[in-house]
Amino acid sequence: MSGTRGSRRNWLGIAWVMVLLILGGCSDNPPPVVPDSVPSPPAEEFSEAAPPPPPPIAPRVSPPVVPEDEFASRSLEELNRDSPLDPAYFSLDSSRLDASAQRVVEANAEVLRRYPNWIVTIEGHCDERGTPEYNLALGERRALATRQYLVELGLDPTRVRTVSYGKEFPFDPGHDDRAWAENRRAHFVITDR
Repeated sequence: MSGTRGSRRNWLGIAWVMVLLILGGCSDNPPPVVPDSVPSPPAEEFSEAAPPPPPPIAPRVSPPVVPEDEFASRSLEELNRDSPLDPAYFSLDSSRLDASAQRVVEANAEVLRRYPNWIVTIEGHCDERGTPEYNLALGERRALATRQYLVELGLDPTRVRTVSYGKEFPFDPGHDDRAWAENRRAHFVITDR
């Protein structure tokens, strides 16, 4: 059955070509050319808008080369024992960086720019007054305020972590105004490099 259909199509195609040839011979126009295959439509009729070119691949940028110096060869323990990063101090019940604390954070940001591989943790600390819950929350606000200022100064936020210790790790174990002022701080610890 399938052989009969195929031959029938061939005869129909031949008959169609004959009709066109006969009709073409009756006019002054040349006979139409029957193509072997159906031409594809012009590209602009069916093409969609061209997809945008892929974004350029950013070149790999190596971290800046830092010259060997007194801090580059030290262990993390040694770096933190004689830290080039100073603590920022806060007023009583405050997490606002005053002008003095801002200058300390700005100086620390300069050190961190010189050592682009260093990752720091900012510890928020409080004095011994207040409940543990209050001091943990206040210590967190102090650490976050300090981190935010570093980020505003252009430091990569992935390099700065925060933690609050409240009143748990005082610099000064005393119970007077001088000791309390020492303990209200954002302390910088180099945790990776």
